[in-house]
Amino acid sequence: MYAVNYHRASSVAEAASLLGKGEAKLLSGGMTLIPAMKTRLAAPSDVVDISRIGELKGITVSGNTVTIGAATTHAEVATSADLKKAAPAVADLAAHIGDPHVRHRGTIGGSVANNDPAADYPAALLALNATVVTSSREISAGDFFTGLFETALRDGEIVTAIRFEKPEKSAYQKFPNPASRYAMTGVFVAKGSDGVRVAVTGAGDNGVFRQEDMEKALAQNFGPSALDGVSVSPDGLMTDIHASAEYRANLVKVMAKRAVAKAG
Repeated sequence: MYAVNYHRASSVAEAASLLGKGEAKLLSGGMTLIPAMKTRLAAPSDVVDISRIGELKGITVSGNTVTIGAATTHAEVATSADLKKAAPAVADLAAHIGDPHVRHRGTIGGSVANNDPAADYPAALLALNATVVTSSREISAGDFFTGLFETALRDGEIVTAIRFEKPEKSAYQKFPNPASRYAMTGVFVAKGSDGVRVAVTGAGDNGVFRQEDMEKALAQNFGPSALDGVSVSPDGLMTDIHASAEYRANLVKVMAKRAVAKAG
């Protein structure tokens, strides 16, 4: 067992200052960090626990704007009455993440900051044209997700909230891995004031991405049949032990049509 210093931060400012200690890592839900530490894939000198910082918790709906604190758990997102009225697709997405243990410990901020290529939230943020609020700035979702497990976050920067405008229509459908419940392919479709956006997770070699051909088709006719003529290329899609790129290309179209039907 190696030595690690545990810190429980009481504010975002304190957490930011503690991140300057050695090889420090943030701990929110711990769904990624703790397993990584157990297998020695991560060995931080310091762990900064931000899960009890009040300013990072909660869901507010003000007019058309939805704000979700970064330390809000998946279970809290899934069961929020306000969110179910404003953006039911996001609540539904959260309700199907992992298992009850994961949903009651994992947080939206931790998931977004980790940017696992099969995670669900990145597709929602990209489709909703959300803003990632950090301890020092605001970053559009389109600029935030930069690659596999990579984001635009700088050293010492902390995700504090997710903000987006209520969509006119939206839905998320995924083909889950039966063991992990991660998305082998997931598609979030949203129609709002800025048009139609379609985001795909679990399928791309470089993580979450937008499917622009589908967006164009749905802008003309927001219905499943609008996607009949859209061809999804396997180029740039992932091949692994679970599915080939060609299989995922088919899943993108199937999940997209199901999402549109659910939103419609």
